[in-house]
Amino acid sequence: MKLYGQDVASRLLIGTALYPSPAVMEEAIRASGAEIVTVSLRREAGGGKAGDAFWKIISSLGLKVLPNTAGCRTVRDAVTTAAMARELFGTPWVKLEVIGDDETLQPDVVGLVEAAEILIRDGFEVFPYCTEDLTVIGRLIDVGCQVVMPWASPIGSAKGLLNPYLLKTLRARFPDVPMIIDAGLGAPSHAAEALEMGFDAVLLNTAIAKAADPVAMARAFRLAVEAGRLGFEAGLMEQRDFASPSTPVVGRPFWHAAS
Repeated sequence: MKLYGQDVASRLLIGTALYPSPAVMEEAIRASGAEIVTVSLRREAGGGKAGDAFWKIISSLGLKVLPNTAGCRTVRDAVTTAAMARELFGTPWVKLEVIGDDETLQPDVVGLVEAAEILIRDGFEVFPYCTEDLTVIGRLIDVGCQVVMPWASPIGSAKGLLNPYLLKTLRARFPDVPMIIDAGLGAPSHAAEALEMGFDAVLLNTAIAKAADPVAMARAFRLAVEAGRLGFEAGLMEQRDFASPSTPVVGRPFWHAAS
């Protein structure tokens, strides 16, 4: 898949927060096969031993970094944070978050579009974290977003794809725009379902980092993403309301009772 002109082989993007240790994070990233990791400016900019260990891992793995504006609740905060992230991480990529509700962490979609337009004019390559709203995503594309990241369900909820009907409609409406399902995935089956629908990739953090065995869970998500994409490319059979025999009726064996 191509994201802002860059080839990316892995369709699994993962976050770098909440792991029990840097060593576990490194092993989980390796097991996931991910090429892109998200990084919070607030968490990594402070330096010190934890920050040094983090950057040593990222450098050794040769990963692409996707800074995010996590925790920003206004357009001004998001734009300012993105500018600092570009300077610190040396990339025009930014995962844009403008949070509008403290309980659900649902994006402020009005502020999101405004911030995206400002950042794109300033040369950023924006990955907007948004809801599955068709109109909002259409406006994000109109202002120049070449990738969009609709949620499956609220961040950290592990509820999976709450609105598969609208997600399928969204995928069909914008077939040529790379779409990454972001937030709310809790099980490898959720990731497989998203890829089977035709979404290009998934991004998750908590489901791996907080698992009893993060490394094994990272491997499970990797396999699920690969299986989901292969299923989509192979062509899934359509669902039916009635049974359809897999064994042909014509020519089936039958027996007469003895007279």
